[in-house]
Amino acid sequence: MTLEAWYMDSSEEDQRKPHRLNPNQPVPLKELNQLGVFYWKLNADIYEADPELEKIRKEQGYTYMDILSIRKDTLPDYETKNSVRLSLQLKMFFTEHLHLDDEIRYILDGRAYFDIRDKQDRWIRIDLGKGDLITLPAGIYHRFTLDETDYTKVMRLFVGEPVWKAYNRPADDFEIRQKYVASLKAF
Repeated sequence: MTLEAWYMDSSEEDQRKPHRLNPNQPVPLKELNQLGVFYWKLNADIYEADPELEKIRKEQGYTYMDILSIRKDTLPDYETKNSVRLSLQLKMFFTEHLHLDDEIRYILDGRAYFDIRDKQDRWIRIDLGKGDLITLPAGIYHRFTLDETDYTKVMRLFVGEPVWKAYNRPADDFEIRQKYVASLKAF
């Protein structure tokens, strides 16, 4: 199976739903690559000794990694009184933001979505499942959420020491954002 991505509708309904346009408007991997998003499909069952993962880590300089399980029983205050039942942490992930470094995530189990902005500022939803490794470039506006299964186990990869600082939109004054936007003009 390959990566699936599509343009999103503008519904305010539960963020964990697919939010496909009708009719669906898929986004090919080539278009994601032009936005600086890269993807690999790996065997998550052997992640601890996977030579392909080790090769990618070496080539990309990913020297640090950790693993998070995101599900109801591992996040404090997961159940809230609103109808969407999302934790405060998931709400934070779903707030549109950027990072000063690339964001590298490898889904070891479960499902999740990354939403990114295209050149025209439209939302693209990227559906990630077990074995999907994705990189989002520094400076891209994005957000993250679980799907309706409410579970994912994810490996976070970093170049050097882990830094996870989100800058909520608007963050256009950051040099990394300006470099990212300039890189889009090449396509």
